[in-house]
Amino acid sequence: MTPAFEDMAPDSADLTDYDRAHIKLYMRLLDAAADGADWREAVEVLFGIDPIREPTRARKVHESHLARARWMTHTGYRHLLRDASD
Repeated sequence: MTPAFEDMAPDSADLTDYDRAHIKLYMRLLDAAADGADWREAVEVLFGIDPIREPTRARKVHESHLARARWMTHTGYRHLLRDASD
């Protein structure tokens, strides 16, 4: 089961508890984007948000979490590696 999510993913230079709890969600978002999935389908499946009824919220949730997922692939993973070596 995916933990509850916020409408805005963290925008921190550090890895957060929220990030750690949502790593699987981030990976699923990255997979969907890599597969060319429509963002509306991804947000409905992964977050349970109807993009027709809540288009602004759906777009905000999807964009912020996908941006954070991408941050994890470029920067955040280093924090995970550092934490694992401690």
